Amino acid sequence: MLFSGMVCIEMSKSMYYYMARVWKRPYSGDHLQLMRARMIRWRREPAVVRINKPTRLNKARMLGYKAKQGIIVVRVRIRKGGQRRQRPNKGRRPKRMGVYGYAPAKSIRLIAEERAARKYPNLEVLNSYYVGEDGVHEWYEVIMVDPHHPAILSDPELKWIAEPQNRGRVFRGLTSAGKKMRGLKASRGLRGTMNYKFKKKQKEREQKRRHEASRGARLIAPAEILEKVHKGDIK
Repeated sequence: MLFSGMVCIEMSKSMYYYMARVWKRPYSGDHLQLMRARMIRWRREPAVVRINKPTRLNKARMLGYKAKQGIIVVRVRIRKGGQRRQRPNKGRRPKRMGVYGYAPAKSIRLIAEERAARKYPNLEVLNSYYVGEDGVHEWYEVIMVDPHHPAILSDPELKWIAEPQNRGRVFRGLTSAGKKMRGLKASRGLRGTMNYKFKKKQKEREQKRRHEASRGARLIAPAEILEKVHKGDIK
């Protein structure tokens, strides 16, 4: 917004600005009906399907997509939630069943990129982004590049992906999702790293801090009861 004397002039926004604003809350307003129709249609499609153009054009262009030969977009469906394990057939209390609480080491987004790379082994994964979810599945769109196409080799912004050190980059954790899973993204902060978690647990071990339900831990009584014990009212 520019101020020229007493006149207030508002600059016009681009198409990508309004697209990004809609995707901040994709499940509200008029966009909700569109997302519901998409979910119904996407559930009937294969798990990995090639599409003609990106669903989120602003996000795709931000991540390096170009409407040119040698670049395709693939939509991948991934099941939500953690890993399921078979319930043991011997007696255990529910806490020790070992059925829930198992999560894969990789993020769902990285798994989607790997499945797209296995579907198209001659292409390399450039990046990916979220496009929707329902109660069971999540959908991601993966931008894939042909490293041998002349249009890619002549592009100064994309020809780096044809170099030998970038071969199979999604399986070596070199994409954005892979680096985030490895803890290399600065935006995750110190508390998201394994080093921070290890130091925190080591400090608890040194202080011998235990939960009151743990075996061998002392019972944590209320403050008023401890005060009576110190006074000698309760033995």
